Amino acid sequence: MLRYVIAASFILPALALLAGCSPSPEPASLVVRDARVWTGQPDQPWADAFAVAGDRILAVGSNDGMDALTGDGTRVIEGGGRLVTPGFIDTHVHFISGGFNLSSVQLRDAPTPQVFIDRIAEFARGLEPGVWILGGDWDHEQWGGELPRRDWIDSVTTENPVWVNRLDGHMALANTAALTAGGVTKDTEEVDGGTIERYDDGEPAGILKDNAMYLVDRVVPDAPDELKDRALDSAMDYVAGQGVTSVHDMGSWGNVAVFERARSEGRLKTRIYAAIPLWDWQTLKARVDSTGRGDEWVRLGGLKGFVDGSLGSHTAAFMAPFTDAPDDRGLFISTREDLYAWTSGADEAGLHVMVHAIGDRAIRVQLDIFERVADENGPRDRRFRIEHAQHIDPTDIERFAAQDVIPSMQPYHAIDDGRWALKVIGPERIKTTYAFRSLLDTGARLVLGSDWSVAPATPIEGIYAAVTRRTLDDLNPGGWVPEQKITVEEALRGYTLDAAYASYEEDIKGSLEPGKLADFVILDRDLTAISPEEIRDAKVDLTVVGGKIVYER
Repeated sequence: MLRYVIAASFILPALALLAGCSPSPEPASLVVRDARVWTGQPDQPWADAFAVAGDRILAVGSNDGMDALTGDGTRVIEGGGRLVTPGFIDTHVHFISGGFNLSSVQLRDAPTPQVFIDRIAEFARGLEPGVWILGGDWDHEQWGGELPRRDWIDSVTTENPVWVNRLDGHMALANTAALTAGGVTKDTEEVDGGTIERYDDGEPAGILKDNAMYLVDRVVPDAPDELKDRALDSAMDYVAGQGVTSVHDMGSWGNVAVFERARSEGRLKTRIYAAIPLWDWQTLKARVDSTGRGDEWVRLGGLKGFVDGSLGSHTAAFMAPFTDAPDDRGLFISTREDLYAWTSGADEAGLHVMVHAIGDRAIRVQLDIFERVADENGPRDRRFRIEHAQHIDPTDIERFAAQDVIPSMQPYHAIDDGRWALKVIGPERIKTTYAFRSLLDTGARLVLGSDWSVAPATPIEGIYAAVTRRTLDDLNPGGWVPEQKITVEEALRGYTLDAAYASYEEDIKGSLEPGKLADFVILDRDLTAISPEEIRDAKVDLTVVGGKIVYER
């Protein structure tokens, strides 16, 4: 394939670049002109226009430079000064469950226990007996922090098992029918790495945390393939409307099967880097050895593990106790020994390890494991990732850059958790909570995402959160821990080129330059030219994947 390069000065006409090339090339299939194009290229960050041929970027530069590439069959999009960026890459999603949750009971914004109960009751009225009610994404902080109980909903869900999760996915509420299906009783023993909340008489109250959730998860019936395919289609439609062209799915082999089926049927319009559980690294190694890592639509090679739980569930692992729970320092979902063995084996096999760690104790443990494994296995381009990296001990911040560990973080969490985190971890620990600025200043490669469906897959809101750190309740107009703010361009890079780096795909995506995939988004305004507070009002006008429009407002 021919490639054409526009000089950094943007003044060379395209015809001059094509001098000596015979015959003349076919016209571009698509040209965007008169736009504010943020290319993502460090040495050439801005342009006025670019051309697309098929599914690739053909040229980037000036409006005049695109004229030679524009023919009768070229679709021309007038930018009108709008911002164009590489397609957003969400580096942390739960894609299939997110798609299912779009059609599930909606509890995220339930402001009171009564509204929580009423929404479940209303949803249950439309179901056949025996059908499970799943999803929910509730947040007990909306009504002051009291955990829901099964007695809240038993009377309104007599014919349907209920298993609705907190928005962070680290605890869920079961009604009596679901607990009975899972065999969870007063006599059920506690689970390592999990918690069963109980009434005063020892009976289960309905809340199960982290590893204890498996007691019910194991009996939830699997959805048929048709519904999984619909969930994927819903998820792709949703993220396309947010300007997302690629996602990193923290999923399972079941998810991979759904993605690959969609690819074989030509239905994919979101590119997917699919991670499977870290403990199953040997299966992934055998798969990669036999069939490779996939293509530009579905790529394999990533593994996702867990150290601890979440802050909102009081299961994140800290070195000091929670401020509001002096006897509690959180928990480990996986043992140190297992984490080391899995990380070491996967790394030696050349696979890509990314591990969830939220509390400062969990982050230190995984940094120690990464350091040990890198020393033992020797130099290579391993790109270890810590997912979330939310509450870093100050002495560990420099270790990310020093060890080439990627902090994979979700800015929306900062403006969400910032409403209540102070009471949970106190004033000192919040200073290095979601430490975007500190990590960048020490040379770390910060990559950004959403954790959807824990948080909305909305990069514009993520950029707003990273730049303003203004909490969702607007009670921190100057920003929550404002010294950790970053710039718009730094946030854009975290959603584009550096995000592509985090899946070994920076050579084909993440910036707008000749030869790369034609994945881009057009916003209705220039995020770099408006006040930070206005960023959240910006809208996606157009999303293009592989030169094809997948969303148009």
